Amino acid sequence: MSSNETTPMPATTPGSVADAAATDSRLVASATVWKALEKASFAVVSHVNASGEPRSSGVVYGVAGRRLYVAVAADGRKARDIATGQEVAVTVPIRRGGVLALLVPIPPATITFRARATVHPAGSLDIGSVSKDLEKLVPEARKTGSCVLELMPEGRFLTYGIGVTLMAMANPAIALARVPVA
Repeated sequence: MSSNETTPMPATTPGSVADAAATDSRLVASATVWKALEKASFAVVSHVNASGEPRSSGVVYGVAGRRLYVAVAADGRKARDIATGQEVAVTVPIRRGGVLALLVPIPPATITFRARATVHPAGSLDIGSVSKDLEKLVPEARKTGSCVLELMPEGRFLTYGIGVTLMAMANPAIALARVPVA
């Protein structure tokens, strides 16, 4: 192929996952995604450590000012492996189904995005000054020994099952959306 030719795009069929991803045809408001993030409190943060090995960890987070905040042990793996400025991947499962989920296995909806990390060393950030709601992230006994990871989402959220009915989650072309972070 010569340098002025383009690589052909894979063929898509109307309603396919690739078609939905390519066109972003389903509109979900950024505010809807942020509201779901604010209601949830558990996420999986994935990163690469200094040795280049992939890692992921479940974390409890809080939201303030369109950022996620995570308290971690200052001497723990996450505090050692994640550096300020590093890009991480975040996936937040959003429980769906209510009482129906007790009868039928319903997978959670998800919000996935990349974020830029800022590491606040132990004692350097009064998390209560960021938001009074975030104070519950760090128990009083751990305040002096906890770092705070500030995760700022970038680009787009990739959502599955946000802003759609449970029945619509069965159709990836309807359930999938890419939503600007801002």
